[in-house]
Amino acid sequence: MLPTTSPQSNGDPSSRDAARHTAGAKRYKYLRRLLHFRHMDFEFALWQMLYLFTSPQRVYRNFHYRKQTKDQWARDDPAFLVLLSIWLCVSTIGFGLVLEMGVVETLKLLLWVVFVDCIGVGLLISTLMWFISNKYLLKHPSRSFDVEWGYAFDVHLNAFYPLLVILHFLQLFFINHLVVINSDWFLGYFVGNTLWLIAIGYYLYITFLGYNALPFLSNTVVLLYPFALLGLLYLLSISLGWNFTQGLCWFYKYRVQ
Repeated sequence: MLPTTSPQSNGDPSSRDAARHTAGAKRYKYLRRLLHFRHMDFEFALWQMLYLFTSPQRVYRNFHYRKQTKDQWARDDPAFLVLLSIWLCVSTIGFGLVLEMGVVETLKLLLWVVFVDCIGVGLLISTLMWFISNKYLLKHPSRSFDVEWGYAFDVHLNAFYPLLVILHFLQLFFINHLVVINSDWFLGYFVGNTLWLIAIGYYLYITFLGYNALPFLSNTVVLLYPFALLGLLYLLSISLGWNFTQGLCWFYKYRVQ
């Protein structure tokens, strides 16, 4: 969903209208494919999910390949989004079971996590990154090269997936046995806060890789600066005995009251 340089554009209104029409057609095709599961490549989406943990650079190399073959950077197949949604629903139900919530409470939590935490916050972060990258990171600001919102949303989904698996799946195995039950024990909040450190670190790094992969952006290294604040906050939390996972559990229970 990123426009490419066109020798006919040169500010011509008809060329810009054609470009907008093409982008709109691609979005329509993407949304239409959500209704046709047989047309989705779930095997490839699973491959991307695996490599987001082991070698996220390979995922963005595939984005380059898509740009060369289909003339767009963003995904044209919603299979990744569908699988991510399934992961989110299953892990949230798991949270409800671990926190001993009832059926109605678990359903409320699921609606909160899907529509607020995933969709709402995702739209907000994607829009913010879209604005920052176009406002401050373009090498040569022009109409020919800009980061479109669709790609910014794809980068967010890529970065969100490892965070989801770590905090909403792996962490479930520690909550009742170590992290929350023994919240005042050093090992309890050390394990919990370390999982948060790894999860948010993954999010920041994969976000950086996504924007660093675009050849018309510069100074993308600034997207790594939050690592300093993250490390400082982690050390402070360990020193003061803060337990982020316990806070998350309290917040989830408060939401569904």
